Amino acid sequence: MARDKPAEAAEAEGTPELSYREQLDFLNPIAQPLASRKLTRKLYKCVRKAAKHKQIRRGVKEVQKFINKGEKGITVLAGDTQPIDVYCHIPIMCEDRSIPYAYVPSKSDLGAAAGSKRPTCVILIKPHEEYQETYDECLEEVSALPLPL
Repeated sequence: MARDKPAEAAEAEGTPELSYREQLDFLNPIAQPLASRKLTRKLYKCVRKAAKHKQIRRGVKEVQKFINKGEKGITVLAGDTQPIDVYCHIPIMCEDRSIPYAYVPSKSDLGAAAGSKRPTCVILIKPHEEYQETYDECLEEVSALPLPL
């Protein structure tokens, strides 16, 4: 019996617990622009590649520090973070510095894509030549998303 649990956990680790549509029920009212299902998958893929090459900034404090220092990249925010006061200033900072940003529905999936067991509410993906094609694709699509008023 005890041997069955690790196998089940390994299978469940690769797939999200809730579907994209189910995750939308837990979104904050400020989660705009929200990435589509397809773009969300691309962003997670880009985060995985960036994490492999250590080209991400993870967490509100770290992302805020490097945005202030003028670092460029794509900011990915989790739409289900509570309370929203924790990170509601990040989109404004991104708009002031012309950094594209998008919301994805789940902080636990975002943390898992970054190779962490803990959920994370914001990640900054830095450009790198190893995954430049994926990065450019995501950058183009995130930049095309309409900004909230």
